[in-house]
Amino acid sequence: MEVYQKTIQLPAFKRGFHLVTRKIETAIPELRNFKSGIAHVFIQHTSASLSINENADPTVRMDFESHFNQMVPENAPYYKHNYEGPDDMPAHIKASLLGSSVSLPVTDGTFNVGTWQGIYLCEHRDYASSRRLVLTIMGEYY
Repeated sequence: MEVYQKTIQLPAFKRGFHLVTRKIETAIPELRNFKSGIAHVFIQHTSASLSINENADPTVRMDFESHFNQMVPENAPYYKHNYEGPDDMPAHIKASLLGSSVSLPVTDGTFNVGTWQGIYLCEHRDYASSRRLVLTIMGEYY
């Protein structure tokens, strides 16, 4: 079994759910060297998250943002952690709900996901900076 690991930097995105599958694939051309395996994508931040979902209809990403803003509102009176603004604590809660990593099967040098699946960067802050991802691929080389 071979293991490959790389840290990449995604540009800053506005608050919302952003399809980043192609950016990740472009950043790791080494993916093509794997016949089969698993790719693990981990975000090194506590106010953004990753998810796998609909990759074609952008209204799905808009609905995700609307739903999470209703489910985890800003300025809840019981929040104590608000040093970085009203979006700070909700961003941490949203990131915990969605998670800090995704795993994808690798087959014949590509992510083996469904036709309508893609990787989302879920940006929960109003004014976020760029985000670091650690990409780890484990599997069988060609």
